[in-house]
Amino acid sequence: MQQLMTEEIAKTAPRLYGQDGAEDPTVYAHYFSCVNGWDWWLLEFDGTDEAFGLVEGYDDELGYFSIKEMAELNRQMGFAAVERDEHFSPKPLSAVRRR
Repeated sequence: MQQLMTEEIAKTAPRLYGQDGAEDPTVYAHYFSCVNGWDWWLLEFDGTDEAFGLVEGYDDELGYFSIKEMAELNRQMGFAAVERDEHFSPKPLSAVRRR
């Protein structure tokens, strides 16, 4: 199964609160689900599990999400219910936010 958190993303993404107060923070990774249509846009990462970013699901909001929980869901389902967009390159949050 696909690795959701690569070494490159983990090293590049700022630690939690690293972009706090930024007018237009940078998104470092995009995750999506083919099951429920949700998207997660990673802005910050704690280095082990917890991420902070834009979550587009029932509502669109900035919040925390667990990379380990996504990977565990994939293992339990037996397929990639959550995937990492392998073609995504870092860009400002304003470039990915739904209008």
